[in-house]
Amino acid sequence: MSEQHSAIRLQSALGRVRGYGSARGGTHHWWVQRVTSMALLPLTLWFILSVAGHTGATHAEIVLWIGRPLNAVLLLSFIAISFQHAASGMQVVLEDYVRGEMKRVMAILVVKALCWILGLLAALSVLRIAI
Repeated sequence: MSEQHSAIRLQSALGRVRGYGSARGGTHHWWVQRVTSMALLPLTLWFILSVAGHTGATHAEIVLWIGRPLNAVLLLSFIAISFQHAASGMQVVLEDYVRGEMKRVMAILVVKALCWILGLLAALSVLRIAI
């Protein structure tokens, strides 16, 4: 008996049919979630402190603040990473809890489309003010 056949299989029957290893399908999402969450830590802290520091500011003052290059870049980064993190997290939840392949795929596509659309709208809003 060869080593391959004598080894204990850790794959599910579905995983063997699809050709996925025990960790092949989920490692990308796991890494994306970790990397985006680490990037969001300082960005979220910066965003919260910035918003708190502008309590009571006028519309013109906020527009000037957004128009500063560093603030615009940090806001765009915060927007992009936040929506990527949200889409990736929702995909994992949908993969775990939505039954039926077609329903799951459609739900994931809807969530990703919404995240892209809302992220683009937010980014364009910042760019419109900053440029």
